Amino acid sequence: MKTIKETIHAKGIEIGIYTTDFENEYISLTDIARYRSSDPRITIHSWLRSRDIVEFLGLWEVLHNPDFKRSEFDTFRSDAGTNAFTFSIKDWNEILYGKGIITKSGRYGGGIFAHSDIALEFASWLSPEFKLYIIKDYKRLKNDENSRLSLNWNLNRELTKLNYHIHTDAIKENLILPDLTPAQKSFVYADEADLLNVALFGKTAKEWRMENPKKKGNIRDYATISQLLVLVNLESYNAILIEQGTEQGRRLELLRRTAIKQLTTINSLEIPLSPLPNNNLRIEKGIEK
Repeated sequence: MKTIKETIHAKGIEIGIYTTDFENEYISLTDIARYRSSDPRITIHSWLRSRDIVEFLGLWEVLHNPDFKRSEFDTFRSDAGTNAFTFSIKDWNEILYGKGIITKSGRYGGGIFAHSDIALEFASWLSPEFKLYIIKDYKRLKNDENSRLSLNWNLNRELTKLNYHIHTDAIKENLILPDLTPAQKSFVYADEADLLNVALFGKTAKEWRMENPKKKGNIRDYATISQLLVLVNLESYNAILIEQGTEQGRRLELLRRTAIKQLTTINSLEIPLSPLPNNNLRIEKGIEK
């Protein structure tokens, strides 16, 4: 998967951050160590020699990594703190299947990285004051990211609302018979809206409400940005199919196929389109199963 890189700044030191899943972020220990040392690797390995740190890393892995080899770790830990002990990141990754601390190659941006939980522990050991500067700019980065995502989500939600009129006009002109009662007309509109819900989310609005009785709003309020993008297209496509006289069953088939194809394409671009807010639906490649 593509690596997404960011940087934060603390007391004049530029510190690299990267993520591959937009959830777990790894901060450069090499950059942090430059605050105190011209040879960061020696500083980092001095920190890793401590038995307390080894036990901390082991506990982190137990809590966050189901593949971690706990039995092998017991042997690894027994040597920690002795004069002959040297922490091997390679062994940590390849023998113990640890993932909290890793090395990245490359002339630019390479070095030793650790999950943010672990990196802040290292920063605290190095300098509690410096850790606070790191936390301050790290929070600034997270706030900026959340603001950008919120703006994107709101924009796409408004686009779906605007496109809704194209969809309802097609329904009104082609599916609403003159002799229908207001209640019957409302049913037709709701039925077509649920057609899109089933095509995109795999369930109707009523089914979603039954599964999420404590949530406010509706199923579309909890859609991801990528789902909202596809919903805009589905509304336009369904309007065209209605005008062409395509029967509803066939339209659902075509819309579902389109939703899967478009969401798969969006996901392959590896753009960080996070759900805002988290809808806790079982989504696989953007389509609920």
